[in-house]
Amino acid sequence: MSSSLLSLYPPTLPLRTHAFNVSGGHVVHVEESGRADGTPAVVLHGGPGSGFSPLLRRFFDPARYRVICVDQRGCGRSTPLGAINQNTTPHLLDDLRVVRQHLGIRRWLVVGGSWGATLALAHAWGEPEAVSGLLLRSLFLARPEDVTWFFQGARSVLPQAWARFASAADVEGAADVSEDLLTFFADALKRRTAALSLPLALAWWQWEQALAGRTNASESELNPKAQDALVHRYRVQGHFLQHGCWLSDSPVLSMCTQLPPVPTLLLHGREDRICLPEAAQAAHQRIQGSCLQWVPEAGHDPTHPAMVHAMVAALDNFARSANFGASERRWVP
Repeated sequence: MSSSLLSLYPPTLPLRTHAFNVSGGHVVHVEESGRADGTPAVVLHGGPGSGFSPLLRRFFDPARYRVICVDQRGCGRSTPLGAINQNTTPHLLDDLRVVRQHLGIRRWLVVGGSWGATLALAHAWGEPEAVSGLLLRSLFLARPEDVTWFFQGARSVLPQAWARFASAADVEGAADVSEDLLTFFADALKRRTAALSLPLALAWWQWEQALAGRTNASESELNPKAQDALVHRYRVQGHFLQHGCWLSDSPVLSMCTQLPPVPTLLLHGREDRICLPEAAQAAHQRIQGSCLQWVPEAGHDPTHPAMVHAMVAALDNFARSANFGASERRWVP
């Protein structure tokens, strides 16, 4: 790995925090950081259900950007934590409109990773006039085959880790393991107490970590607060995945053919085993004028040095010139 790779910007504290009362009794937590008159950028976290990490704003130069970090419904510091009532993709898109308008932002750069990239595309499709650019890392397309890969297909890559994951639901011998696993986990996390849900959440987390390259991830790494957060995270995630993320009527790849003509860069690790590289390739082929940059050696982890370098370089370029400076890396079929 080259020693010339760019690194994250130093940690910063929020300039302002907001609590938006939205529909269904949800209160959405939002933080602004960076420069008040900087280039507006909204950061959409993954999951669904993960909540934003302060690390995400460190991809941005605080002297150039006004960074808006949103905890989606039921996530992070939004309340009620883990709530799934009136928590759908259309609700999340409505919340983004509320946040943007309240903050007086006409157009913003939309930056999303994994599920956050899915939401970014849906936002750009639904409100094209609100978007100045799209930076999509490790895109998740939310197709049935993407969900099937996670719950069934990836067993071919890590059979022992998958067997441990499946054993938590005790359905390994079922005819359709993919469907049974998702249904079991999602339903159990909805109805069980937090204490009874914890073993399932930990099994899900360990399987996800294994696919990300950490096959020895242990619950001993997580304090009680972090373990509790996992229960809420996977409750929300199971809820979304069970319903196809409410995208079956307007699939993401169909949206990709109807996006605004703004700078669009897809960054994807060649070793990503959670959101397969094929997804980014399929989206890029449909997004007119988009650029696809493969990140060698990187998987799904946004903190991999090569991915950090690619993200920081792209955002630095956008702050300087309102484009990502990536046209020379456009993927050609």
